[in-house]
Amino acid sequence: MKNYSEGDIVTGIVTGIEDYGIFLSFDNNKSGLVHISEISNSFVKNVNDYANINDSLTVKILSVDEDGHYKLSIKELENNGKNEKHPIVETKSGFSTLEKKLPEWVEEACNDLEKK
Repeated sequence: MKNYSEGDIVTGIVTGIEDYGIFLSFDNNKSGLVHISEISNSFVKNVNDYANINDSLTVKILSVDEDGHYKLSIKELENNGKNEKHPIVETKSGFSTLEKKLPEWVEEACNDLEKK
């Protein structure tokens, strides 16, 4: 029986699917969850679109809690370990840029409608 740690890549069998994620079993007595937020970089509306019971899935281990439950990720494999999340940085101008551009955009849209 192997001890797994953060960053390891494992292949397991889907044992359960819930609205919030996919349960996976591997190495006979290990289990973990691929949370819906770790399935894809794209919006996941229905977890069932990504796996079926008894499917074989390869995942990356994100962490292991003290009870031995594994937090797993499919999208980390797609990202090759790169974190694709980009934080939203608030600028000093805030919404003032939108406020300044809005009249211009409305005028452009009206002109486009008049041409049609």
